[in-house]
Amino acid sequence: MLILQKLGVGGRPWRLAGVDMRKVVWLMHVSLDGFVAGPNGEIDWVKFDDPLIEDVQDLVTTADTALFGRVTYQLMESYWPTAADSPAATKHDLDHSRWLNPAPKIVFSRTLRNVQWRNTRIVKDHIGEEIARLRKQPGKNLILFASPTLGSTFMNLDLIDEYFFNINPIVLGNGKHLFKDQSEKHRLKLLESKTYKNGVVSLRYGRAS
Repeated sequence: MLILQKLGVGGRPWRLAGVDMRKVVWLMHVSLDGFVAGPNGEIDWVKFDDPLIEDVQDLVTTADTALFGRVTYQLMESYWPTAADSPAATKHDLDHSRWLNPAPKIVFSRTLRNVQWRNTRIVKDHIGEEIARLRKQPGKNLILFASPTLGSTFMNLDLIDEYFFNINPIVLGNGKHLFKDQSEKHRLKLLESKTYKNGVVSLRYGRAS
C-alpha cells in the first residue's frame, strides 16, 4: 500500500543516542470545512471504500499502541471488543479487531475512573512526560485515533510527529472542530497525498524542517 511504503520518508524523527524513537501519529477523518463530527456527535458522513480501509489498516499496523481521549475511547470500547464475533463482521472488522484488542491502549482522561477493555490504562495528567517515556521504549509507533480535544493538547505540547487526515467531500456547516484551543502556529510539510474514488482525499503531514 502507498501509505505503508512511504512511512519512513520525511518528517523529523525523534532520536535518542542515535536511535530512531517511536513517532506519535494522529489519524483523523474530517469534513471539508474542518469538522470531525456533527452538532450531536454524528459521524455517519465519513466515507470509506476498500482501498481507503486497506490504507488505514496499513497505517495502523505501523503502530503497536493506541491512544485515545475519553469520548473516542468510550465509543471504540462499545464496539471493538466484540466486533469480530458478529456473523456480519467484515474483513476490516476482523483485521482491526486482531490488531486493536490485544494492543496496549491508553486513554487520557481526568474524569474516567474505570475501563473494561483489556490492556487499557488511564493517564490523568503529565501527558508530556508519559509520551516521552513511551517514545524511549522499544516498539512501533503510537497512533492517536480521532480524539480532537486530546489531539489539540498534543499539538500544544508539540507531541505529534505525523498527521493523517482523510478529508471527506462534505460541508457540515456546524459541529465539533478539528483544531480547538490552538495557542501557537504550527508549520507542517506535506509528505503525501492520495485521492480515492469516493471523493476522499488523504493528506499526510509531518513537521516542517
